[in-house]
Amino acid sequence: MKRLAVLIAVCLAVWVPADTAQQAPTREGAESVAKPAKKDADKQAEPEKIPSQFGRKPDLPAGTPTYRSDVTTVNLDVAVLDSKGRFIPGIPRGNFRILENNVPQKIGTFEVSEAPMTVCLVIEFSNLFQSYWSQTWYQTLQAAYGFLETLKKEDYVAVVAYDMRPEILSDFSTDRKSAYEAMRRLNTAAYSEANLFDAITDTADRMSSIEGRKAIVLLSSGLDTFSKKNFDETRKILQNASVPVYAIGLMQTIRIYMEAYMGAIARLDFLQADNQLRTFAKETGGQAFFPRFEGEMPSIFRAIADSLRNQYTLTYQPSDQTRDGKFRKIKVELVDPATNQPLRVVDENKKPVRYTIIAKSGYTAPRAVE
Repeated sequence: MKRLAVLIAVCLAVWVPADTAQQAPTREGAESVAKPAKKDADKQAEPEKIPSQFGRKPDLPAGTPTYRSDVTTVNLDVAVLDSKGRFIPGIPRGNFRILENNVPQKIGTFEVSEAPMTVCLVIEFSNLFQSYWSQTWYQTLQAAYGFLETLKKEDYVAVVAYDMRPEILSDFSTDRKSAYEAMRRLNTAAYSEANLFDAITDTADRMSSIEGRKAIVLLSSGLDTFSKKNFDETRKILQNASVPVYAIGLMQTIRIYMEAYMGAIARLDFLQADNQLRTFAKETGGQAFFPRFEGEMPSIFRAIADSLRNQYTLTYQPSDQTRDGKFRKIKVELVDPATNQPLRVVDENKKPVRYTIIAKSGYTAPRAVE
């Protein structure tokens, strides 16, 4: 694989404008990425930890006959997008149906809102593929800068780069200057390892206590070379962290060009890498994108923003309150309550609209000892 990476870097290195790799004074990344920084820039104290909405519930005194404080409540952020990745508004509560392990659930609360995003931009920056001035180096930086340009002033963003290990280049902040200063540190990669599993699980774990609209935007080849965690362990951690992953697969055009020079094992490795990104996105309620052309990036960033800013937020109390620590599958559907058939959505011209429902695929029930 590393020999293939060198071949790709040598054959397809391109000239990059000097302003893309401009130098600036470096700053050390904060070891946090645990929650948004305070809006008041003058406050230097460490912010207190945000309690999780899924935290431990207190035990009730013996003898209380009816009310239980340890009832599990599941929160779902659901995005309904059309074929162009645009949010579809105005869908009534009665058209949503939630299935947990194929059992219909009663929706508790329902609301539609637009909210700021809390996003961690996780960037693969390894000498395996992002060698200086290579085409993948340029594509990686171009995609990262392009995403930062789409953020609004109230959005929080952090930047993490990984090769052998993840490095926090800038912590959560609404100050875009800190994010751009972090990006200027991405010039020459240090190691020829890309430990995706360790990087994404570390970031998701740090973000698990953040409340509100949060996500990981992952720029990666999808390959993992040397992680301590394996694929299955990574899936379980991401499922429990409840942080949607929006993955952008790098090197799609290069791979097509170089396919004739690849062996069967290399082709299989890349196919598996794409599948890993799709799995992480699907199981966390995010999306995976595999752009072949530069012009696809703006629509991808718009789809991510629409999915995160505009969402239907639903809650329900599972009919199965067993505290067994097992994984419960969730499926969200849109139905016509009169016919119990899939909901038909039309545009202003009464033409049918194909839509996609984005929601996490499940959660792990708490255990009795928790």
